[in-house]
Amino acid sequence: MGIYVNPGKKNYQMAVNSEIFVDKSEMIYFLNSLVNTTQRYVSVSRPRRFGKTLVADMICAYYDREDDRQLPVKSNTQYLKPRK
Repeated sequence: MGIYVNPGKKNYQMAVNSEIFVDKSEMIYFLNSLVNTTQRYVSVSRPRRFGKTLVADMICAYYDREDDRQLPVKSNTQYLKPRK
């Protein structure tokens, strides 16, 4: 069995605890709506310094196998609802 490495979780926790933080958790709701669809491959193309790495770290923290109840979005079950 391999070792599970998740560098994004620590990076995301540091970003959340910083004085200036832009919440981009709406991206998780969007990604959850694409799970198990033909549109499941997403490209995030934004200019430099626009928060792409922070979004990637947030997604790593959200889909992490560890139990992390500190993220408010963890309690959202929107992804379980059928798409309209």
